[in-house]
Amino acid sequence: QSQRRGGPRADMVPEIAAAVGFVSSLLRTRGCVSEQQLQVFSGALREALAEHYKHHWFPEKPFKGSGYRCIRINHKMDPIISKAASQIGLSLPQLYQLLPSELTLWVDPYEVSYRIGEDGSICVLYEATATKPASSYGMLTCKNQMMLGRTSPSKNYIMTVSS
Repeated sequence: QSQRRGGPRADMVPEIAAAVGFVSSLLRTRGCVSEQQLQVFSGALREALAEHYKHHWFPEKPFKGSGYRCIRINHKMDPIISKAASQIGLSLPQLYQLLPSELTLWVDPYEVSYRIGEDGSICVLYEATATKPASSYGMLTCKNQMMLGRTSPSKNYIMTVSS
C-alpha cells in the first residue's frame, strides 16, 4: 500500500490523520461530544476522506486536485463532515453550533492547512518537509505570519502552472 522506499509516498495516511484530528479537536473543545463518539466520528471521517481522495491524490503534483480535496464550511456544511457526524447522531444544527461557520481545510500531499474565517490566517497543521518538491515556496506557518505582522495571504499564491 505504501511506497516508503524511493519515489513519492502514495498513501495519504498522515495527511488524513492531521485533518481528522483537527476536526475532531474542534468537536472535543465544546465538550458536547463524548470520547467514544469522537472515536466513531474520527473513524467514519477517516474512511470517507480516504474514499473521496482515492482517485484525486497526486504526490508528484501536490496541488493538482486541491479544490476537490478542500473541506469547506461556509454557512453550508461540507457533506463529508455531515455524513461522518450523522454516524454519531449529530444533526446539522448541532454541527453548526460546534464548528466554525467559516472553515476551509486544505488536504494536499505533504501539507494540510486550514483557515478559520474568510480573512483569517492560514495555519499549517501538517507538513512533510523532506519530500516536498524543491519548487514549492517556503510556506509560512501561522506563528511566523503573526511574527511578521502579515495580513492573510490568499491560498492562490502557491498554485503552479505546468505545460
